[in-house]
Amino acid sequence: MALYGSIVEYGLHCLLHLVDPVDGRPPSSRDLADYQGLPPAYVAKIFTQLQKAGLVTSEEGLRGGYLLARPADKITVLDVVDALEGDKPLFRCREIRRNCVLFAEEPPKWATSGLCSIHAVMRSAEQQMRLVLAGTTLTDLMSSVGDKVPTAFMTAHEDWFRDRNLQRQAARGRKKTV
Repeated sequence: MALYGSIVEYGLHCLLHLVDPVDGRPPSSRDLADYQGLPPAYVAKIFTQLQKAGLVTSEEGLRGGYLLARPADKITVLDVVDALEGDKPLFRCREIRRNCVLFAEEPPKWATSGLCSIHAVMRSAEQQMRLVLAGTTLTDLMSSVGDKVPTAFMTAHEDWFRDRNLQRQAARGRKKTV
C-alpha cells in the first residue's frame, strides 16, 4: 500500500520541469501532460492544487504556462506533499488494544492509558519522514536527476519542449489571422 498517491510523484516531476524551463519559457500543463503521457485534466488538477498552495503561478498569453512561485531551493518535497495530499497522518490508531476478549466490556486502565506503543512508533516514524521531506528541496531533486541523465536525453528533452513552444506560437498566430 502506498503512503502517498501517484499525484505526489507526478506533481514533483511536473515541478522539476519548472526549475529551469527550456529557453526560459514556462511549460503549459498540456505540454507537461503530453510529455509524461498523462491526461491533461489530471495535470491541470495538480497545478490547481499547487497554485492554491502558493507553489506555482500561471502566466497567460503566447508564452503562458506555469512558473515556480518562489525559488526551487525554497520549495520542499513536504510543501508539495502537503499541497497535493493534505496534512493527513499516515497512520490512524484504531485503539485495537481496547478490543481484547479478556477485557469483556471494560478494558482496565493499565491496558489503555497513555499513547498506544504501536501508535507512538508510527508517529515517530512519520515525524522522521516529514523531516527528511522538509529537508529536501526541488533544487536537491534537480541536482540528483542532473547527475544521472545523459546529455543526449537532455538534448532530446530540450528539443521536445522547444518544438512544443514553436507549435503553440504557430497555432496562436493562425488563430489571430482567422
